[in-house]
Amino acid sequence: MKTAHLSHALVAAALGLSVTAAVAQVPNNDGYLFDTRGVVARSGFGLCWKTTRWTPAMAIPECDPDLTKKPAPPAPAAKPAAPKACNFSHALQTDATFAFNKADLNAAGKDQIDKNVIAKLDNCASVKLMLITGHTDRIGSHEYNQKLSEKRAEAVKAYLVGKGVKADSMETMGAGKTQAVPGVKCDDKQPRKQLIECLAPNRRVVVEVQGPGK
Repeated sequence: MKTAHLSHALVAAALGLSVTAAVAQVPNNDGYLFDTRGVVARSGFGLCWKTTRWTPAMAIPECDPDLTKKPAPPAPAAKPAAPKACNFSHALQTDATFAFNKADLNAAGKDQIDKNVIAKLDNCASVKLMLITGHTDRIGSHEYNQKLSEKRAEAVKAYLVGKGVKADSMETMGAGKTQAVPGVKCDDKQPRKQLIECLAPNRRVVVEVQGPGK
């Protein structure tokens, strides 16, 4: 769009205004001619009258919108993809629990470790921590069950090491009889053999793995 360029005097004469009055309306922008109301003077074609001192820096939106458009805000930076994690845990289930008063890992337990721990390690770039926690049922003293739970954790560790898992990433601990499986409710008044069978789910080992994924 073209805009007209006239001198103050010429434009003022055409509009019936005085140069002094026109300039006085816009002390901070004398690139355009304004009437006594403070409205930009326009030609018969609707073009804003510009003075000889007009520069693009003086452009106003109502006359030169293309020169006063604000640049579009920059697009938000794409968030980096979250790094993959190789975190999982597995508890040896009922058919793989330890026999009462024993710390020997049975065949079912070894099979579960192969399928649910060792196989999943293939998805890990590395293993930062492998925590192996042994548990017991509630029969017996705290001291006895604490030692038994530690032995069960060590039995699982030994099996993993034998399968090629690095021992320096492993930590073992025993929880004794302090963390019973939720939902396992057994009446202590029932015959001992039935009680031992009922408490079998508590005789377990939980393996937790943390590390970055591939």
